[in-house]
Amino acid sequence: MNTMSTQTIAKNLNVGAVILDLGRRAKAAAPMLAMATSEQRNLALYEAAKALRDQAPEILTANALDLESVRNSNKDDAFIDRLSLTQDRITDMADALDAIAGQDDPLGKVLASFERPNGLHIERVSVPIGVIAMIYESRPNVGSDAGGLCIKSGNAVILRGGSESLQSSRVIVACLAAGLRAAGLPEDAVQLVDTRDREAVKLLLHSTDNVDLVIPRGGRGLVSLVQKEARVPTLLHLDGNNHTYVHDSADVEKAIGIIQNAKMRRTGICGATECVVIDYKIADQILPRIVGALEGCELRGDAEAQKIVPGMIAAADADWDTEYLSNIMSVKIVEGLQQGIEFVQAHSSGHTDAIIAEDNEAARLFMSAVDSAVVMHNASTQFSDGGEFGMGAEIGIATGKMHARGPVGAEQLTSYKYFVHGNGQQRP
Repeated sequence: MNTMSTQTIAKNLNVGAVILDLGRRAKAAAPMLAMATSEQRNLALYEAAKALRDQAPEILTANALDLESVRNSNKDDAFIDRLSLTQDRITDMADALDAIAGQDDPLGKVLASFERPNGLHIERVSVPIGVIAMIYESRPNVGSDAGGLCIKSGNAVILRGGSESLQSSRVIVACLAAGLRAAGLPEDAVQLVDTRDREAVKLLLHSTDNVDLVIPRGGRGLVSLVQKEARVPTLLHLDGNNHTYVHDSADVEKAIGIIQNAKMRRTGICGATECVVIDYKIADQILPRIVGALEGCELRGDAEAQKIVPGMIAAADADWDTEYLSNIMSVKIVEGLQQGIEFVQAHSSGHTDAIIAEDNEAARLFMSAVDSAVVMHNASTQFSDGGEFGMGAEIGIATGKMHARGPVGAEQLTSYKYFVHGNGQQRP
């Protein structure tokens, strides 16, 4: 027996109508954006960047309202940091749109070209995916990056940001709409799900008629919901339980600087190192210095790490699989490269892992064996970012293996189709 109240049914029907309307409008806008010239799409981005700079006071005012709404909600410091916007962060958002506009057009590229014996000329050409639904939590700047990348790649996008960032997202999306309007492109190419109702997420995941791809960017709760409910193809961005392995050939001074940056530059982002794995041959030398360099960071170590640093908190089994997003890091001592690889493979979320080593063969083996989207040698894991990869911005770090992997920029938001040119050929 269905015990759903009349009020609940009416509420769900209302949200359903909103999502259906957004989807239909996005689907109608997508072909117009796909047919737009590169110059039009770039103009939309430059004008949106200008609007972000001009509207910075309004964005900061809206963000202050978002922050006030979570003041008594027991959100941790990492969450507040991701939700917060500053003048510098708004400038970075605008600069990212300019950088995206300055990139080569990802559309219309001839990826392959060949002639058949019957005279048919066949080309594989890059094209937009269509309509993308971007579901993300707390970080309002993601809306700007996602909108900009979708405009560049000719995709319409429906943005569903975290409910806590709704005020900020409204102003940011209005800036993107201003850019589209200035370029003579449909404003419906970038739309916001302007409701805090959580049912909207599930409805987007079921929008097979109007949405071509869903990209979730958030914690395990969101990812689990997507995996359970999605009827639309998804491009998953899983959590960043990232490791930095210190090989016995590591340059100690270099390693200290890398680890300090990889953990402490910004602890609340998905590219932060959450576990440092150290070869036992170098552990006595480097671990006490890591403790000194990571002032304010709580270290949780295994038994061997505790012997080297008495008083270090003991790591529980759960620590090896935890994305802390705060000033906490686990420490594991291993006996050689192979054990280090095996440990990272067992506990990494497949986002980003790194090796610090002067032995290039050891680095090659680690980078070949560790099955993560991004693997680094002698560099901070916090470089795992679309902007740092020259993409201007990113829509997320794809941790799966299909379609796209690693930072997802405009080029990764394209598909392809075959253009077949003939001259009257008929198949026998």
